[in-house]
Amino acid sequence: MLHLTSINKTFFPSTVNERRALVDVELELKERDFVTVIGSNGAGKSTLLNIVSGSIKTDTGSVEIDSRDVTKLTDYQRAAYVGRVFQNPSAGTAPHMTIEENLAIAYMRGKRRGVRRAAAKSRREFFREQLTSLEQGLEDRLDDWVGLLSGGQRQSLSLLMATFTHPRVLLLDEHTAALDPQRAASVTKLTVDLVERHSLTTLMVTHNMEQALSMGNRLIMMHEGRIIMDVSGAKKKSMTVKDLLNAFASRAELSDRTLLG
Repeated sequence: MLHLTSINKTFFPSTVNERRALVDVELELKERDFVTVIGSNGAGKSTLLNIVSGSIKTDTGSVEIDSRDVTKLTDYQRAAYVGRVFQNPSAGTAPHMTIEENLAIAYMRGKRRGVRRAAAKSRREFFREQLTSLEQGLEDRLDDWVGLLSGGQRQSLSLLMATFTHPRVLLLDEHTAALDPQRAASVTKLTVDLVERHSLTTLMVTHNMEQALSMGNRLIMMHEGRIIMDVSGAKKKSMTVKDLLNAFASRAELSDRTLLG
């Protein structure tokens, strides 16, 4: 479904600031996999998502979605395949456009038509129906500017916009990290509901280990641009936060020793 082969990415090569962000990464997601990604700062988590989305290009390696090589496609060209929600609630929406206009842009993502046609009256009822599922009263605020919404409402809207077109891959980049605990819990529940409703294949970066363990069917841990752990099924379900901390400490140390050797 999603297949990353021999992915390497180095920033500022051949300079004093050189940083190897991804090193020989191999990753395959099957249809409907929900993979959570954890790791320390600078481990390569967001770079991994950027490679999948097409926001940045690989130095070497390939990206395939549904057996199609999309390695050379831009993020715009991949928009028909990939949906994404960012950490910043402001990043996924246009604040000086209405809720309806934002939804129209998302609806036409990857298609060659204008916003006006997408926002036609025939689509208004569809947008209202989709917003009703958020249970936040936004279905009655289609003409409101998105900038008037709270952070939690904007992130819920971003999540809806990223999923209702049924992307082949959904990317979630710490999408609850900037929210207070109550709103984060609400968006987390909405995430699970939307992923299950649309049977989405999902790759989610998080710093919250409890969230990483409770969500999805598979978990990968990254360190210094490498995937150092990949667990799923019963093994993932039986793990605790303490297990993850111990695993990171031991495997990161092993990775460091390997690099030094």
